[in-house]
Amino acid sequence: MTSPLLQESVQQYIIENSNTDLDKLAFAKNPFPEIQYSQIISQIAARAKAYKKLPTWYAHKYILYPSKVSVEQTSSEITAQYKASIISGNTIADLTGGFGVDSYYFSKQFKLVFHCEKEEMLHQLVLHNYKVLEVNNIKCVAGNSLDFLLSNEIPLDWIYVDPSRRSASNSRVFLLSDCEPNV
Repeated sequence: MTSPLLQESVQQYIIENSNTDLDKLAFAKNPFPEIQYSQIISQIAARAKAYKKLPTWYAHKYILYPSKVSVEQTSSEITAQYKASIISGNTIADLTGGFGVDSYYFSKQFKLVFHCEKEEMLHQLVLHNYKVLEVNNIKCVAGNSLDFLLSNEIPLDWIYVDPSRRSASNSRVFLLSDCEPNV
C-alpha cells in the first residue's frame, strides 16, 4: 500500500504526538501540507486508542489505522487471544474481518485464515498491516463474505462471525437481525 502517511517523517510525527492533546494538535500548523491534516490527526487518535487495546499494532512503526471508531469497535488483543485459544483446526473464515485483530490471532491456531472485508479501504489497510506484522497464512478477501462462502472450494473447519452492532446511521443495534451482516 502506497500512502503518504507511510513517509518516515510522517510516521515519526504520528509516533511523537501519540500522547498529545488532539484539540491542541488540531489547531497546530500542518507540517505536511501535501497530506490532509485530518488524516494525520486521525492516525494519531486511532494509534493512541490502540496503546492499551492493541499493543502489538501500537508497537510497530508503519501500521496504518482505520478511523478511531473502527479501532474502538475492534476486538482487543486479549479478547482475540481468548477466542483463538478455544478453537483450532486447519482453516477458518472470519466473515466480518474488520481491522483484522481476530484473524491475526486465529492465524496462530490455524494453517489458513480467510479474512473477509467488504470495505475496500479497510481491506487494503489490513493487507498492508499484515505485511508489517509478517503474517503469511491469512488470505484477505475483499467483498461480500456471503459471496466468498458461495464460491470458496476449500473446506472450512470454522466460520467466525462477529457482526457490526451499528446501523447505517451509526446508532447501536441489539437484535441479530439488525446487525450487519444479518446472522
